[in-house]
Amino acid sequence: MQPRTLWQALGRPRYLLTPWPWRATAYLVSGVALGVAVLVSLVTLVAVGGVLALVLVGLPLLAAVALAGLPVAALERHRLRLVADGPVPGGHAAPGEPGLRSWLTTRLREQATWRELGHALLCAALLWPAEALVVTVAVLFPVAMAATPLLMATTGGGREAKVLKTWTVTGWPAAWGVAVLGVLLLAAGAYVLGAAAGARAGLTRLLLAPREPELGARVAELARSRSRLVDAFEAERRRIERDLHDGAQQRLVALTMTLGLARLDAPPGPLAEQLARAHDEAGAVLAELRELIHGIHPKVLADYGLQAAVTDAADRSPVPVEVRFDLPGRLPGAVEAAAYFVVCEALANVARHSGANRAEVRGGHTGGRLTVEVHDDGRGGADAARGSGLTGLGDRLSVVDGRLSVSSPPGGGTVLRAQIPCAVRPAAQEGGTAARVATGERPG
Repeated sequence: MQPRTLWQALGRPRYLLTPWPWRATAYLVSGVALGVAVLVSLVTLVAVGGVLALVLVGLPLLAAVALAGLPVAALERHRLRLVADGPVPGGHAAPGEPGLRSWLTTRLREQATWRELGHALLCAALLWPAEALVVTVAVLFPVAMAATPLLMATTGGGREAKVLKTWTVTGWPAAWGVAVLGVLLLAAGAYVLGAAAGARAGLTRLLLAPREPELGARVAELARSRSRLVDAFEAERRRIERDLHDGAQQRLVALTMTLGLARLDAPPGPLAEQLARAHDEAGAVLAELRELIHGIHPKVLADYGLQAAVTDAADRSPVPVEVRFDLPGRLPGAVEAAAYFVVCEALANVARHSGANRAEVRGGHTGGRLTVEVHDDGRGGADAARGSGLTGLGDRLSVVDGRLSVSSPPGGGTVLRAQIPCAVRPAAQEGGTAARVATGERPG
């Protein structure tokens, strides 16, 4: 298996024959360049901002020093790809509102911003000189020693050569001996470079990696953003259902009535037959549109809640279904929609694949969790790996932090259980809904 980090590569016997020494050298050399650039930029910002602060023009420049760590940290995360596969994730949260003011307020309140500023100051003051020293000792000195014969042949006139500007070598045997020593030191320096680059990368990860509270905050923000997306998706589904119900469906109803009247008034003949076929086709299209509207977001679910919608779905199932639901109130819209479509898909699978004679749907809310179970007495053997649709049900539930479990032994029927954490919200028409469900009346 190929090494994924520089530390893993250092332990391999063929380290010198891999690209990792070159990557370590590039990491340290680019660190020197970055450190010098950061030092010059910070000194320039502070100097110019301090001079112009007398006329208030330099105050934004001084304020920019507090945010100087952001671009440096972004470059460091990108540079880490030289010594490891995969950069360090950022620790910044998304601003709550659009605009520069919200962005600045969010960044200045984050601990990650100040850690990155500390990293930038450390990089400008201490890290780049240390990296430059390591590169000089591990690379430049051995290369200069290995070039001793070349120096003797060019600048030394073939008689002598200065090694590292410190001692003089006379004679070719001594020159070649120093060159061989330089090559050996260069090979040893490759390991020194690898260790230094790995240590530098480890320090960078320590300073820039998100802390546990920040990760928790990011997870919470992702959960809230996912909840907002789910709510927006459900609102869009309801809008499409309402537009189809109040627009296209009403036009088709009017068209069907017009064709029916024309069919009654037409004299017997080819025209009457054409009108009859058109009237029948319009009626079929109207029926399909009603099924489509019901599948997008049934009106009974929005008006009366999950309990009534499940009862309505059970009434429309070709397999006899018994419903036992006990909900103390309405649930969040996204939860009701997810549970309803899971029940509908499960009942459709029962009718198409199970060969069951009867099914049962149970549901209740206990311990802050909605639990819905669909039982059937069919042949069993349901398996998500065979494309039974169970994977899609699990994905739908995961959007609302729900979980799906299936028990389906061959010949023993199938039990599908969906659990969704949620809170109950009181419904104004809950009593009327419960009475309708108890009497078997279909709402809406």
